[in-house]
Amino acid sequence: MTRYFAIGAFAILVLVLGGTTALILQGRSPLTLFQQPSALGGTGLVQNEDTYAQCRSTVIAGGSDTIGGPFELITEDGALVTDEALITEPTLLYFGYTFCPDVCPLDTVRNAEVVDILAARGEAVLPVFISIDPKRDTPERLREFTENIHPDMIGLTGSDAQVAAASRAYRTYYNSHDDGSDPYYLVDHSTFTYLVLPDAGFVEFFRRDTAPAEMADAVQCFLDASS
Repeated sequence: MTRYFAIGAFAILVLVLGGTTALILQGRSPLTLFQQPSALGGTGLVQNEDTYAQCRSTVIAGGSDTIGGPFELITEDGALVTDEALITEPTLLYFGYTFCPDVCPLDTVRNAEVVDILAARGEAVLPVFISIDPKRDTPERLREFTENIHPDMIGLTGSDAQVAAASRAYRTYYNSHDDGSDPYYLVDHSTFTYLVLPDAGFVEFFRRDTAPAEMADAVQCFLDASS
């Protein structure tokens, strides 16, 4: 009897969550679960009093407040900046490195296009590039990189400890293949872009296959909900 009840319960769960996909990332806690919304709309999970519920395309186990946090990094001008001083307007954060041969340039150009789409609507969004390769990504190198992507983009670097702390705060992953023999070593890293609002903190992440127009519309939803 118990066996048949368990099978029935599983079948119901499959029906309720039908059409969802899950992505598991390693972060500050062992596992973080992200779920896409069901075909019926919403997420299939209930969140109470979520100002941005109608905008979210993902659900994070433990809540969105488990992503993000304080950091101290170095700007392109060599100045120390905190997250509070930096994030004074809606911000798109991306973790990458300037020697990245393909992924980072494509993702940051996409983010720049999103910023321009929103600017045409009268919305100001700040694009930020946080290096996970502080050995090579000096402030000068970052300035050259960001100026080629978007005039408003801010590049941040820091010590190994500062970069690692920022990465942990946003639960990103990176692994350098620097063994000292190749100056053009690669760095494996996660490729999410994070939307952070001044008063709310982290509210959403975007995969790299999200098109600029789709991403701009999603960001617009969060901006409208926060106003």
